[in-house]
Amino acid sequence: MTNTPGTDGGDALVSALNAVGADYVFCSSGSEWAPVWEALARRHRDGAPTPGYLDLTHETVAVGMATGYGLVKRRPQGVLLHAAPGLLQGSMAVHGALLAGVPMVVASSESTTYGDAPGHDPGGQWYRNLSIVGGPHGIAQPFTKWSTEAASVHTLPTMVTRAAELAWRAPAGPAYLNIPLEILLEEWDGREAKPIVAPGSTHSSPEEVDPVAQSIREAVNPVIVTETAGREAGGFEALVAFAEAWNIPVVEPDSAVCGNFPRTHPLHAGSDIGPWMDEADLILLVNCRAPFYPPSRRPSKAKIVVIDEVPQRPHVVYQVLFADTYLEGNTANTLRQLTKRARDLDETAVAERRAAQHTRYSQETGALARAEVKACEEPGRTGVDPVLVAATLRKLLDGQNGIVVDETITHSRVVKRHLRTADPDSYFYVQGGLGQGIAVALGVKLAARERPVVLTIGDGAFTYNPVIPSYDASKAYELPLLVVVFNNRVYKSMNLNHRRFYPDGAAAETGEWLGTDLHRLPRLADFAEPFGMHTETVDTANDLAPALQRALKAVSEGTTAVVDVLVTR
Repeated sequence: MTNTPGTDGGDALVSALNAVGADYVFCSSGSEWAPVWEALARRHRDGAPTPGYLDLTHETVAVGMATGYGLVKRRPQGVLLHAAPGLLQGSMAVHGALLAGVPMVVASSESTTYGDAPGHDPGGQWYRNLSIVGGPHGIAQPFTKWSTEAASVHTLPTMVTRAAELAWRAPAGPAYLNIPLEILLEEWDGREAKPIVAPGSTHSSPEEVDPVAQSIREAVNPVIVTETAGREAGGFEALVAFAEAWNIPVVEPDSAVCGNFPRTHPLHAGSDIGPWMDEADLILLVNCRAPFYPPSRRPSKAKIVVIDEVPQRPHVVYQVLFADTYLEGNTANTLRQLTKRARDLDETAVAERRAAQHTRYSQETGALARAEVKACEEPGRTGVDPVLVAATLRKLLDGQNGIVVDETITHSRVVKRHLRTADPDSYFYVQGGLGQGIAVALGVKLAARERPVVLTIGDGAFTYNPVIPSYDASKAYELPLLVVVFNNRVYKSMNLNHRRFYPDGAAAETGEWLGTDLHRLPRLADFAEPFGMHTETVDTANDLAPALQRALKAVSEGTTAVVDVLVTR
């Protein structure tokens, strides 16, 4: 323990974030953080250790960047928001971090004295505007893993330790601390928090794993279904080894939110679980939150094994897995245990399913190739087939060790299928509400500066993003991205639902489709020009590849590039 009398709660918080191993503090400024800024200035002056500090101009950008950084680094970072309103502004992104399983310690503040106590006056804004009944920790509970108030400067460091430890343990997610301004201003005796260590791992026992291995051995037509295996450290590699050892096809449904298995691998069985519902006799759900939709749609005959550290995710309101067996514990370790047991296989059965998977894989790759050939037709017409956009990106990124962050809706399946990512941590889908993609991509870039980072985004999602604060962060902290906008000039998903629910309704009769039109917006690359960024507007297939090549070159030279592509659908 180090004692530094005369310092205050700002020092206590910075000291605690430093102790828990936060690389960065992502801050959307609020007036309560003056003690933290003073502590940082003091530490910078004195050469004392401190996390990096990022001054960000929107709450979604602060939380989204922490999310993107955490997706790659998998360690808790610090996020500072402003009072209850700032927490509410950032709440969508905090909820997205909860869904993504990203650990972070989020903090904001309130006043507890409203100027009626001796000492520093917190300011009348807390009395009039900023406070909320029950405190901000009350409103944070539904979208965080853990939420409470730090009620004393003397317990603040260890409260931060507890928050970080809880955030990091499975299921990982954001923890929230309400730190009243008066606590930040209170004198601190310098008792620092103890550094935290990585979580210990839990393992399924051999007595649990052996029967599952025997079930796989006896299965004629098994299949692996995964949504987030690649999010776990070592999960991607462990799943590849497991599938290869047992010769089991792997399905990544459309609900998959990261790269879990190489899409170029012969055992990759596409994204449709439908054909397996009646054919499979064993379904291995590996980190699958919600594999069946509607939830009542259960397989006709398959035994279901769930392999997941926390299969019953507490933040999922309604979850149906139909499990016959659970293997709970570190997913990568469980897969490794099962891989070691891949022996005494029925070679005839293995040969038959290998042949069947070869046929499926050939059909899928053939369909992809035909779709890409078709997408190249009529190159001079206005608009570009979205398949061609994804395929061109794939070719340009080949061998570049790139990372794709995706915030498309209508085109998300096209992006996944035709990018065909094949490496760990090479693809992430933005979870929760739209409007976080640029920030998440910036956080990914912060964690992987040496790798090109591409954001694929729809025009509707782009307009939901805090674009100006995101571009400011990109330029201020030298985080160049390639932003590719799939611009069909319409909120297509809204329009599709309207047509699906009311195929013969008044809108279909009159052509009055509300809530969908984006034609009134200017071309979206224009918003980057005031920041000196590279911009391209693409309206024909002939212009696509050269524009993307120029944009990638600009990114490699340190400038964010925005390519607005008019797509045909």
